[in-house]
Amino acid sequence: MGSLEPDPGNHREPHPADLPLLAVEITRRGSRWEGLKEGLLVRAAQAAFAGGREKGSASEVSLLLTDDEEIAGLNKTWRNRDGATNVLSFRLGAPHCNDGPTVLGDVVLARETVVREAAARGIPAGQHAAHLVVHGVLHLMGYDHASDREAGEMEDLEMRILAKLGIPGPYSSQTVANGEGQ
Repeated sequence: MGSLEPDPGNHREPHPADLPLLAVEITRRGSRWEGLKEGLLVRAAQAAFAGGREKGSASEVSLLLTDDEEIAGLNKTWRNRDGATNVLSFRLGAPHCNDGPTVLGDVVLARETVVREAAARGIPAGQHAAHLVVHGVLHLMGYDHASDREAGEMEDLEMRILAKLGIPGPYSSQTVANGEGQ
């Protein structure tokens, strides 16, 4: 499988003032994610949070880095769909607590699918994983792509967020339609 190392030539650090307070907790299941730079995923989550709302209070999100087998089980249980997908988002939907950050929910990535899709697109797997984190966090914030209009709005927002991170936009006529799941 391919490296999860992002292409360092494409990365531009966002200014800290551009990113609202978003705590990101990352859990790795297995050792197959060892090449991935967690900082890129944290920046992607924070950039999505910043780009997805005008004003935001302190919030947190958890990222689960797992494999195709586990995500296939989650996909079947929660979406009644067979097989692995690249990303799933589980929005908490709990009311805001004044005593701490708002917990948005969980974003789950499947390593084998992420690496396979990145290789098919000819991009670094870390770059693809960062895009999927942006996509997943936007779902946690209420964005969706159920209709053509919603999909267009969400894709445009993803493109703007990724551009701020120095990551090329993933949407084109050659983009694989499979897998950009919620």
